Amino acid sequence: MILKPVPLAGAFVIQCEELTDERGFFARTFSAAQFVEAGLDPSVSECSISYNRRRGTLRGMHYQAEPHAESKLVRCTRGAIFDVIIDLRKTSATFRQWFGFELSESNRESLFIPRGFAHGFQTLTDDAEVYYQISGAYVRSAGRGVRWDDPAFDIGWPAAERTISGRDRGYPDFGA
Repeated sequence: MILKPVPLAGAFVIQCEELTDERGFFARTFSAAQFVEAGLDPSVSECSISYNRRRGTLRGMHYQAEPHAESKLVRCTRGAIFDVIIDLRKTSATFRQWFGFELSESNRESLFIPRGFAHGFQTLTDDAEVYYQISGAYVRSAGRGVRWDDPAFDIGWPAAERTISGRDRGYPDFGA
């Protein structure tokens, strides 16, 4: 695995190092020891899948409030998504900044999202599937979000005819 820092403090793109032969390849997608060595939270309490029927489906921007904040390792196992994170840590040098990155079944990359970040994605293909490794148990009462199109963040989403839940459309402006 290769951990590549992104412009937001504490977040990383994780690339596979493929060991290839005539059968195909083998690649490690997670190593607790390597995460610890890099100062990342290696805890995995839950794993989840999000299946999305249509291109343009937008989910986000979600996070859990303290004390239930969680880190995530996200990978697109089918199709492709534009994955987005926002640093909501008030003491961070990258507070209120966003980062977007394409995750796909073909690039086999993952995104490590630290505690204190909002996360969301927009599908770039039909039938996209996203796999999450999550550090803590989901607590419904701690679930929060910021609006996907909040001008406080000005996220550069790919143009698309979007499918968005009422909940995700209804989050208030950040700081409102």
